[in-house]
Amino acid sequence: MERRSFLKAGLAGSVLASAGNLAAPALAQGAAARTLRFVPQANLANFDPIWGSQYVVRNASLLVWDTLYGVDADIVPRRQMVEAEEVSDDGLTWTFRLRPGLKFHDNAPVLARDVVASLTRWAVRDPMGQMIRALQNELVAVDDRTFRWVLKKPYPKMLLALGKNNAPCAFIMPERVARTDPFQQITEYIGSGPFRFVREEWVPGAKAVFAKFDGYVSRDEAPSWLAGGKRVLVDRVEWVVMPDPATASAALQNGEVDWWENPIADLVPILRRNRNIEVDIADPLGNVGSFRMNHLHAPFNDPRARRAVMMALSQEDYMRALVGEDQSLWKEMGGFFTPGTSLYTEAGGEIMKGRRDIAGSRKLLAEAGYDGQPVTLLVAQDQPITKAFGDVSADLLKQIGMNVDFVATDWGTVGSRRTVKAPPRQGGWHIFHTWHAGADCINPAPYTAMRANGDAAWFGWPKSDAIEAAREEWFAASDIAGEKAAVDKMNAAAVDFGLFAPTGFFLSYQAWRKNISGVVKAPAPFFWGVSKT
Repeated sequence: MERRSFLKAGLAGSVLASAGNLAAPALAQGAAARTLRFVPQANLANFDPIWGSQYVVRNASLLVWDTLYGVDADIVPRRQMVEAEEVSDDGLTWTFRLRPGLKFHDNAPVLARDVVASLTRWAVRDPMGQMIRALQNELVAVDDRTFRWVLKKPYPKMLLALGKNNAPCAFIMPERVARTDPFQQITEYIGSGPFRFVREEWVPGAKAVFAKFDGYVSRDEAPSWLAGGKRVLVDRVEWVVMPDPATASAALQNGEVDWWENPIADLVPILRRNRNIEVDIADPLGNVGSFRMNHLHAPFNDPRARRAVMMALSQEDYMRALVGEDQSLWKEMGGFFTPGTSLYTEAGGEIMKGRRDIAGSRKLLAEAGYDGQPVTLLVAQDQPITKAFGDVSADLLKQIGMNVDFVATDWGTVGSRRTVKAPPRQGGWHIFHTWHAGADCINPAPYTAMRANGDAAWFGWPKSDAIEAAREEWFAASDIAGEKAAVDKMNAAAVDFGLFAPTGFFLSYQAWRKNISGVVKAPAPFFWGVSKT
């Protein structure tokens, strides 16, 4: 709350001071018109879209690596790198043929063996990939442009798995890169996407650069999210890292940058008063905030401790800290799926809404055996969403009697440290904050955070047979009624188990200068079709 008061009191001075400190553009006007300067949500600290699942990494990866299929704005998978596919009558054999002329940024042709290696690595880390891997008989290259995936039982959602937009996406890499251990980071960033990564200009914490790849083979269809033609209309995209919102606001207003991915709500009125700037909701499907707990270590290895958090946590506090007083920008949730979509349910979710019970939370913590040991809370200070959430959580945990080890760090470090399964005192963690794009939470298929399959689950490594069984029921459902019944079970089981604590549903903004065209509402910034005059 202090952050919000400070911004309201001193924003104008901060903006003017920041503007005065900005250097003049170094590029000539002609080059500047062909260079798009973008302020991303966070620093690109690492760059392996399979090893990690941070949105900032996924967003950058969409420029560099292409996918076999891509979902459109209706979440329907469309062909992308694939020219044609065929599935046998029994649903067990999928045969795919690549489009001709595809090549990587080093000008080597994209071959079926590259695809096989890439899908093999992806399937180890991705929840849908793990399902396919469990059913797999063989995944082989038939010839240079054809590969075959043979299963033990049908998997009707194959194309969605290969084309979904949530991380890890099924990106295609050269075979030599894709053979990297999926639990180790790649060190070569060669793709076949519309942009190539200019590694020699990468300065983590400051800048990342992507140049138009002239050898990219675009499809002929109109673009729609990850589907259709990815036509590049600029020569160069520069990601300029600006963790301070006032600095980013000043840079956008002065024309030092062209597009800001996630301006905070406090600054939106100022940006809207600038006649050279457009501001809009980034994605109508919004975001689901998350208070993620580590199920491996006490106290959160006990479901009573996790439920203690859920009964005390006020989603309103989190939402007001992030987006302010405008209630059109947020909603409380009694469930885990995207509000307003067909499968949203609050079955079993009473504990997450209504009057908050601090006394009951303290009692439940005592029953779980909590005895005052430090609870390590990772809070990324360079990410406005996680910073706002972390400040609220620190206060909440103290209210319910927890000893808070508040680790103020950056988003890149959170991304690395959350992979550590060791105890918190040995480099692990108890809690971190994140958020999930609403497009990733509309059903169980792409919803990584809803898996509860132990060591193979997302960070926190929850294990619940009831959640997994309900998920399987959803996949097996033959109609919408069956899907809804399964999701009701899944939601109730996740609440009872304390899978994680939603911190609310919220909409976020994006802002760009009016000489930029082609910006779309989507769960990620898409740079194809964007031009600058």
